[in-house]
Amino acid sequence: MTRTQKEKMLAGEMYNPADEEIQMDLLATGAWLKRYNDTLGSTAEHWNALLLERLGEVGTGAVIRPPFHCDYGFNIRLGAYVYINFNCVILDVAEVTIGAGTAVGPAVQIYTADHPHDPEQRQAGLQLGRPVRIGKDVWIGGGAIILPGVTIGDNAVIGAGSVVTRDIPAGEKAMGNPARLKRRGKPLRTP
Repeated sequence: MTRTQKEKMLAGEMYNPADEEIQMDLLATGAWLKRYNDTLGSTAEHWNALLLERLGEVGTGAVIRPPFHCDYGFNIRLGAYVYINFNCVILDVAEVTIGAGTAVGPAVQIYTADHPHDPEQRQAGLQLGRPVRIGKDVWIGGGAIILPGVTIGDNAVIGAGSVVTRDIPAGEKAMGNPARLKRRGKPLRTP
């Protein structure tokens, strides 16, 4: 049985984003984003109701302040009382899970979309996605970038402007470009 391009995308395999079904999903999300982003002066309850229309999971009290941008929405799962500030971008070709009580600063970018390293595959237009998992009660400072495949453990802190290229253990602080763990004020060398 041959899998559709969307099924391949959701499985984290190479897929062709020009596929008609995928393009239709992008158009539907674009229409939803236009409606959502036109609600800047609305209440958190109104935002929550709109998020429930498109996102894969929306916990009680979860808020995303517009403007907000994503690819599909249905791959995003928000725990209870997640707070995402203005201008967040989530490229959700794979699942993005954000645990309860996590706060995300303005202009944070979360990427699951990735591209093959082989130039022939890139020239063929193929892409792939790797999930991002963010634990409970995490703080992500404004302007941080989370790269594909990264897991951030519960209670971690990501400094503003950091580029997170690898997993961050629970309870740790990471900052910089690339983000490095900080302990007792001294950087911890990572391989």
